[in-house]
Amino acid sequence: MTQSMENEIKSEDIDPKIFDLYDEFCHSSMSRREFLEKAAAITVVGGSGLLMAKALLPQYAKAQMISFTDDRIKAKYVSYKSPGGNADTMRGYLVQPKGKGPFPAVLVVHENRGLNPHIEDVARRAAAEGFLAFAPDALSAVGGYPGNDEDGKVMQKKLDRDKIFVDMKNAANFLRKHSLSTGKLGVTGFCFGGAVSNYLATELGSNINAVVPFYGSAAKLDQVKNIKAPLMIQYAEDDPRVNAMKDPYEKALKENKVDYQMFVYPNTKHGFHNNSTPRYNKKAAKLAWKRTIDFFKKHLS
Repeated sequence: MTQSMENEIKSEDIDPKIFDLYDEFCHSSMSRREFLEKAAAITVVGGSGLLMAKALLPQYAKAQMISFTDDRIKAKYVSYKSPGGNADTMRGYLVQPKGKGPFPAVLVVHENRGLNPHIEDVARRAAAEGFLAFAPDALSAVGGYPGNDEDGKVMQKKLDRDKIFVDMKNAANFLRKHSLSTGKLGVTGFCFGGAVSNYLATELGSNINAVVPFYGSAAKLDQVKNIKAPLMIQYAEDDPRVNAMKDPYEKALKENKVDYQMFVYPNTKHGFHNNSTPRYNKKAAKLAWKRTIDFFKKHLS
């Protein structure tokens, strides 16, 4: 398998053992070097474990859907106050639609590696749909996203997780009260950001109007009673770590009469919405995003 073949590897070409190793790499302290070394040592069918592993590493430039120069939007980095968080002042990526506003607002929460180019692109996608989008960077407390996910993952792991959640709550309130916001607030997030989305649903009560977590850890079950906003919860079919929480979470949502929908997307893995790696499932991602935007338009208008 040559370098050009590596760039053409699709999800169905990758051995499940390499997918499992990549998931461990993303959610543990495993280094990039260790990940590639372990992949190289795995016997796979139909190719090289090392090249399969390299193909799973994100290619952000190729994955960009909305350019920062797109004439439908205007993007900039802004700071916000975060009392009780990892830093007094935090930073994020604010994207407004064309026009004077005000606009309904959507908070976009990153994965466990800081505000990478993919999440910035997702914020631009939301803004292109007419929302004031804000993607805070948990790593701004330690200098910001470092330019690669491997270092970002290590940096985020060193931060106080509870304080990250406070930083994200402060980001949500900053966005809701922004002069360009109508005050209607939606939240979406991916992996770690999905967990943050569920958390914010329990924390913000009637100050949040719609929540769409993608494959994120469930909210604390004893806090589900505090959820006032409608939820649309997106799951991958093949995601044992997150899906182990699904049934207890759904039971708690029902018991507390929360307005919710759950979708499990067939033939998908954790991270299926992220189009920068072969875990991406175009059909499922397109449907999940359309449902997300329609959901926000319904509840934030």
